[in-house]
Amino acid sequence: MNKHINYSSLTIVFLFFLCSCVSKKELLYFQDIQALNNSKILSSKNSFQENDILKIDVTSLEIDASIPYNKVSLVNNFGNSLQLLQLNGYLVSTKKTINFPVLGEISVAEKTSQDLEKYLKNLLEAGGHLINPSVTVRLLNSKVTILGEVRNPGTFTFTEKNISLLQALGLAGDLTIDGNRKNIIVIRESNGQRTTTNIDLTSASWLSSLYQNIQPNDVIIVNPNSKKVTSAGLIGNISTVLSIASILLSTIILIK
Repeated sequence: MNKHINYSSLTIVFLFFLCSCVSKKELLYFQDIQALNNSKILSSKNSFQENDILKIDVTSLEIDASIPYNKVSLVNNFGNSLQLLQLNGYLVSTKKTINFPVLGEISVAEKTSQDLEKYLKNLLEAGGHLINPSVTVRLLNSKVTILGEVRNPGTFTFTEKNISLLQALGLAGDLTIDGNRKNIIVIRESNGQRTTTNIDLTSASWLSSLYQNIQPNDVIIVNPNSKKVTSAGLIGNISTVLSIASILLSTIILIK
């Protein structure tokens, strides 16, 4: 009987060990990175969305002539924080428009920063407002939300024109040991449409996709790996293991 008990104990330990193991293939990033040496980098166009805040500066050879086309700056008087810059920016309305000095309501629908710069420059020149003006447009409240198995989940603001998916995960402190590196979900909303995709960080193939860079308002979800899921349902899994062990023990007894 002691021999049967030993069989049962070994079976339980073995099955529990299998349930809790995570292999290197589930943890290591870019295991096929050599296949993408010298590959082309794709860039995505980030068009403006509702509630975006834009900083727009207009200059020309005659400095005084361009003053009416700029908002009165509060930054020089009260500091240079991002919050003050946002208060002094142009808020994109639900109709995808901004209220621009002198020119009035301007549509920014389906426009990127570069598109809007060219559009405003043409309006100012064609309307005889300014001669050879320079227009710069900057999005002030780009943000990405990262949830799940990362060290610091939350919503992060960035001021760069583009950041990569890896940079975004870096803002959240990288994945925890329990993060499922083969199933990173990216939810993206653009021009009234929502799309989702699944990224496998253990492969380098996604670096050739449009999801290598983050767009403003993207949501990244890192699901737990199988080990984490197993430990979260530990009681239920022990019951399953005991049931299997009982069947195996019965089989051994019959054979013996």
